[in-house]
Amino acid sequence: MSTGFVAYIDESGDEGFTFRPDGSGSSRWLVLSALVLRRENDARVIQTAREARELLRKPPRFPLHFRDLKHEQRVALARLIGQLPTRTVSVLIHKPSIPEPENFQREAYALYRYASRLLLERVSWLCRDHRRKDGQVELIYSNRSAMSYDELRAYLEKLKAESTQKDVRIDWNLIDPARVRAVNHDQLAGLQLADAVATSAYYAVTPNIYGDIEDRYLRLIAPTIYRHQRRAEGYGLKFWSDERDMIARVIAAIDQEQP
Repeated sequence: MSTGFVAYIDESGDEGFTFRPDGSGSSRWLVLSALVLRRENDARVIQTAREARELLRKPPRFPLHFRDLKHEQRVALARLIGQLPTRTVSVLIHKPSIPEPENFQREAYALYRYASRLLLERVSWLCRDHRRKDGQVELIYSNRSAMSYDELRAYLEKLKAESTQKDVRIDWNLIDPARVRAVNHDQLAGLQLADAVATSAYYAVTPNIYGDIEDRYLRLIAPTIYRHQRRAEGYGLKFWSDERDMIARVIAAIDQEQP
């Protein structure tokens, strides 16, 4: 079956569980995001990355890493992403809220794979909502050199086989584990923009050293966030967190950007 959609996938934060009182150690949040678009719009993503480099006065092939940019440069890039004909989906996991973290510490990348499950559920719903003809989703992950993507594909195949018993909500008409591939971040414009989406969501929930949270980037990207019946929570933004005040604040912030 042909692919009608492309999903570029990247993360922000880490998978560790070492939380020190002074705020050091592992990140409190792991964010996994997808930039999803029709294949015919892929050229727009390339053009947007080109425009961003020109605007930021970077060389033509300069790889865009959102964390490495200055605040005003991040604002400019986020604004460009918010104008794209794309939808974004982000899974935000607050690791201190996980009741049994040992379930994700026994095996490397277990939390990342679980985040992928939650992400791909929502990517499949999004594409099902906007499907025209036959066409699955090509899943392009930003390559993590130490992680096995064969193991990720095997994990998805296992979920597919156990879907009814384990309440897996991925629409397998849209998602084929065999269509997972990994590409280095600097090779594809879509991955560089997906990195900006994930890091924007991460900054919206993670206080800096002064205790301040920066949600402006996410607000600029808000027009692209997947909504079902105008609802973003649970769809374009999926939280696993006990931080209800934080969730409410983020949802309120992006809803202000709704027309």
